[in-house]
Amino acid sequence: MDMLWNGWGDPAEAAPLPGAVTALLRDLLGVRPRTAPAPALADVRLPAATVAPAALRALAEAVGGDEHVRTDTESRVRHTRGKSTPDLLRMRAGDFTDVPQAVVLPGSHDEVLAVLRACAAHSLSVVPFGGGTSVVGGLAPQRSAFVTLDLRRMNRLLDLDPVSRTAVLQPGLRAPEAEGLLAAHGFTLGHFPQSFEWATIGGFAAARSSGQASAGYGRFDEMVLALTLATPEGVIETGRAPRSAAGPDLRQLVLGSEGAFGVITSVTVRLRPLPETRLYEGWRFRSFDDGAAALRRLAQDGPRPTVLRLSDETETLIGLAQPDAIGAGRERSDAGCLMITGYEGTAQDTARRRERAAAVLTECGGASAGPEPGEQWARGRYSAPYLRDALLEAGAFAETLETAAFWSRIPGLYRAVRTALTDTLTDAGTPPLVMCHISHVYENGASLYFTVVSAQGEDPVAHWAPAKRAAAEAVLAAGGTISHHHGVGTDHRDWYVREAGPLAVSALRAVKRRLDPDWLLNPGVLLPTD
Repeated sequence: MDMLWNGWGDPAEAAPLPGAVTALLRDLLGVRPRTAPAPALADVRLPAATVAPAALRALAEAVGGDEHVRTDTESRVRHTRGKSTPDLLRMRAGDFTDVPQAVVLPGSHDEVLAVLRACAAHSLSVVPFGGGTSVVGGLAPQRSAFVTLDLRRMNRLLDLDPVSRTAVLQPGLRAPEAEGLLAAHGFTLGHFPQSFEWATIGGFAAARSSGQASAGYGRFDEMVLALTLATPEGVIETGRAPRSAAGPDLRQLVLGSEGAFGVITSVTVRLRPLPETRLYEGWRFRSFDDGAAALRRLAQDGPRPTVLRLSDETETLIGLAQPDAIGAGRERSDAGCLMITGYEGTAQDTARRRERAAAVLTECGGASAGPEPGEQWARGRYSAPYLRDALLEAGAFAETLETAAFWSRIPGLYRAVRTALTDTLTDAGTPPLVMCHISHVYENGASLYFTVVSAQGEDPVAHWAPAKRAAAEAVLAAGGTISHHHGVGTDHRDWYVREAGPLAVSALRAVKRRLDPDWLLNPGVLLPTD
């Protein structure tokens, strides 16, 4: 099944906002219903593809036939941009300036190499495409003549080693299918980001994804033991052992490279046994500062739950931590801040960690809210993107951004980003609702994930751009990273260049020139083209 072309996910899962939420948006933010309907896919008209017949023949030969090279309107539209709010707004407004000229579907590592050779011969840029879930401009290269390399045919479990607890997965394998294949052998990867239902293994690696259970299972880059990278200049194989002192770790050069250095064609990951028990519950704290201090205590001193997340006062009040009950929190005067804790593992281990964590949270001033908030969060853990689409349909603007920092910088970073977003959008005449949560914790720091809702203004894309720039400037000024898990793409590239520094960027550009001398792979993504 393909994702909704101008929205998120399965069209059957989309639902309008409850009346109470629509009224809240109207009363609080001045949101008015959207009047112009989005175009139907059947009504979209694109200019004819400009790929030369000789290039199309070469691509077809590379992937085993014409049926694996598509130039029809629907295929091209479905591979245009990603799923950020500006991406969707442009699509709904009929802006298809970033449409690929063709969609190519290789079925193997060798076919990927053949496609790259064909593209080099015919001066075609290449955009690797997994689930299409990028929210940072990762699928919008700065070149008009490009083809999209859709990896969906490369969707197999290639090998499983139960002794070493490792698996070799192809990059186009979607996360739910990967979990199903591993579960048949008694294992799990344990990687469950919000994009879980649609994102792919290759995309997780290319963007350094982080899942909702990262406190227990780790980030995706921590799960990767080896990678195969196909480039216009040949193949890089990384990872011969779980750890090595044989020079720099080249896996780290591939992880987070976002298709700019090559195409990931296989990923070797470490596995964990399927948990016997999954337990989720809620806790309440008087303030975000109090809750963050409790998170830090668990992250540094233990016991660390598998899932550990904290909503600030505004997100708790609105109920965004529990999408199934959105808006319910505003009736409470004692909402405070909601923390969700989750435990996965054997029944004995889960019970022991839960009991010890409860003692710590109580000592830190937390009050148990019982299992219902946790279970409600688990039921709705993948529904926030659908909620975003419903907000757009109702005439609201809704977008997210995230960052991370060391614990000592978290309070100042939180205030700086909130202030930047609030002031910029208020000055534009669309005062926002800014919500935040911590959902990834480490011994030395944590992430901050902001959700912004406001009226759309006359031009929603132009209305957001100054606020996004202000937030990015605030992140760097306050000592945060420009992205914790969404990646760089084109949206964050200029701030990433500043964060990394000129010498580091020059080194990465040298790598790019060696692996991709004609700058065919995702030009303008991660690194500037000039």
